[in-house]
Amino acid sequence: MAHVAAPAKINLGLNVLNRRKDGFHEVRTIMQSIELHDVVSVTLRRGPCTVRSPSVGDMPQDRGNLVWMVVEHLWRSIGRSGVPHGVAVTITKRIPTEAGLGGASSDAAAVLRALVRLWCPSLQRGLVRDVAESVGSDVPFFLNGGTAVATGRGECVRRLPSLHRFWLVVAVPSFGVSTKAAYDWWDRACSPELSRCELPAGWRRRLDRLTNDLEYVVAEHYPEIGEMVSRLRIAGASFASMTGSGSAVYGAFQSHAAAMRARRRVRQNGWRTLVTKTLSLTEFRNLARLALIE
Repeated sequence: MAHVAAPAKINLGLNVLNRRKDGFHEVRTIMQSIELHDVVSVTLRRGPCTVRSPSVGDMPQDRGNLVWMVVEHLWRSIGRSGVPHGVAVTITKRIPTEAGLGGASSDAAAVLRALVRLWCPSLQRGLVRDVAESVGSDVPFFLNGGTAVATGRGECVRRLPSLHRFWLVVAVPSFGVSTKAAYDWWDRACSPELSRCELPAGWRRRLDRLTNDLEYVVAEHYPEIGEMVSRLRIAGASFASMTGSGSAVYGAFQSHAAAMRARRRVRQNGWRTLVTKTLSLTEFRNLARLALIE
């Protein structure tokens, strides 16, 4: 059996550059690991492959589930045939769903790391990355975490030096946002030539120079998102934004105490708020290290 943490992420800015011929969008975003995480348990046993979560209820046992997909793709990549079997995955969910925090992708990456260790520890890194890319755009980032710039569909990941740690107030409304819907709204409302082609100078010192192109169009459909971003700024956040395609938003603070004070100020009915912090590459690796139990 293997236990592994699956940390969430936030997007420090997200620029949509254009719509590609394959239907996906060309993006550029800075992804940052945070301490909030799910816990994934992988057990080798007889019988069919199963993916379960006590907090989610019935989870899809097919391609509607990224974890199932990563099991299936790895199974094929190591030369096995038929339907995957002999493994049970249990996910303890702490990361809100449909929130732009990458929970499903991080779970898939965690299962991939665990199964490589259990099934094929000598598998080449390039093949592991190929499996991650075949499953989802964000999954490659979660293989290593830390701070990185992602381009293409999000699957082209280049590691960046870790930022100074900051604390976050993450606010999640009672509704989720469909990623497909968010990009469809952007297609109807925006022109690619309006998007920035380069990261703004000095962004590492001034995160407020980064922007999320999807925030405006999503907030037009869900005004509460824009209102919460404003509340976080008023509460003292040095930088506040929606993450990914939403629905979660976050504010950045220099200390845990400042984040706790801000959390109390921005609380409102229908929103879940929590305090977490960013993770360096080393901290991500320490948190996401596998614990193997014979």
